[in-house]
Amino acid sequence: MSAALRLKLENIVKEYPGCRANDGIDLTVEAGEIHALLGENGAGKSTLMKVIYGVVQPDAGTMTWNGHPVRVTSPAQAREMGIGMVFQHFSLFETLTVAENIALGLPSEEARNRGELDRRIREVSERYGMALDPRRFVSTLSVGERQRVEIVRCLIQESTLLILDEPTSVLTPQEVADLFTTLRQLAKEGCSILFISHKLEEVRALCHNATVLRQGRVSGDCRPAEVSAAEIARLMVGDDTPISTRVAAADAGDVLLEVRDLSWQSGDPFGTSLKHINLDLHQGEIVGIAGVAGNGQDELLKVLSGEIRSARDSLSFGGVGIGALNPDQRRRLGVAIVPEERLGRGAVPGMTLAENALLTASSQGLVERGMIRFGKVREFSREVIRRFGVRCTGEDSTAASLSGGNLQKYIIGREALQNPKLLVASHPTWGVDVGSAVAIHEALVRLRDEGASILLISEDLDELFQLCGRIGAICNGRLSPLAPTADLTIEQLGEWMAGGFGEEEAVHAAA
Repeated sequence: MSAALRLKLENIVKEYPGCRANDGIDLTVEAGEIHALLGENGAGKSTLMKVIYGVVQPDAGTMTWNGHPVRVTSPAQAREMGIGMVFQHFSLFETLTVAENIALGLPSEEARNRGELDRRIREVSERYGMALDPRRFVSTLSVGERQRVEIVRCLIQESTLLILDEPTSVLTPQEVADLFTTLRQLAKEGCSILFISHKLEEVRALCHNATVLRQGRVSGDCRPAEVSAAEIARLMVGDDTPISTRVAAADAGDVLLEVRDLSWQSGDPFGTSLKHINLDLHQGEIVGIAGVAGNGQDELLKVLSGEIRSARDSLSFGGVGIGALNPDQRRRLGVAIVPEERLGRGAVPGMTLAENALLTASSQGLVERGMIRFGKVREFSREVIRRFGVRCTGEDSTAASLSGGNLQKYIIGREALQNPKLLVASHPTWGVDVGSAVAIHEALVRLRDEGASILLISEDLDELFQLCGRIGAICNGRLSPLAPTADLTIEQLGEWMAGGFGEEEAVHAAA
């Protein structure tokens, strides 16, 4: 006897001006099934989730819920039906407690009895191995604990379909294992889970079935445990796109960057202060920094770029103290930066690609005696577009008009063509498709092979293990030791991401 049908979508169509985001999508999820929804950035996953959750209404197609045709017109209706969603970027108020955040999504009569709500939070969270204190403020919780709040909120709302959008992207390996234990228990009790992820090995380990989208259509279905990650990736990108980067080991040269006892106090109550950071970076190597979001990665990048100044000798670049130099002075010495936030920090949305090139590459012969050489600017921009395969209508395209992957290729290309001695890249492949990620990885490896030093800050552990010669982790503003990748297990790195290293180990991170 087959399992009961929880959700069925037939011929779902959603069109926006100039874009058919969903083009006749069929999807079936059974009770107690963990079902993966996969696809490149822009394949239509987010739009389909918004249709199920009632954020947008489809232009065509039908939705059946527990055997009955339905039309979901709002997230509130979806929650009443038993559909819960945990977004990749959590929707929690930092200054409220766990219970207060959960109460916001409940009917007033349930939210009013705070003692009963506290009891239910403790009972539900402990039952599923996600123990929470209802009275703790969200600002004091780790990222993994915040995700627990989101999931417990859905369970208290008695959700029978739980939609999780990239749920492991902000977790340590140990937290991922705990989450998977919880999800398997929920599925065993009949809760259906729709699991959106780009981490194919995790999908193979967890999910019963998978639906793959490409360009708004279903490109295939599979049972992840019975096929390889490469086969799934082929369904996502087609046969013409490279899906992996081959990275040979490299011999590191002399020390280029030295960071010594770097500390910085944040004035933001929710920010992260840096504490006694020590780091050596050699010519011709890629060093990776892992960490859960919000543990000091952004602050470290700003200190290295010059957006935040430090003591002169806390940073030494080629034997010269640069801690007090501004970003432009550091760029002229050969420091290049690829920030996490593409639109706003990496590029100005309303400016053309040529104008955005001028912002950081003016020293590449684009300005002479204070005058902009517009021909050279356009030529430089065209060369970036050509060499890095940026899909756009030309150098006059605005940054905002490019997809995330193409804009990221342009930003990295703009920095790479300046032949930097040091490139600091933060989350360079976050949210980009498989093909763009391969192109970006190849660009980083080429720079390394040309003698540049690269500091790669990423939450993607597979990416770090693939590209880096040494890896460490940052937690609460402290940097772990840096270990050769060949000697480091993912379990050890996970412990470091959670702060499992001593003060003495952190001091010797430069070794």
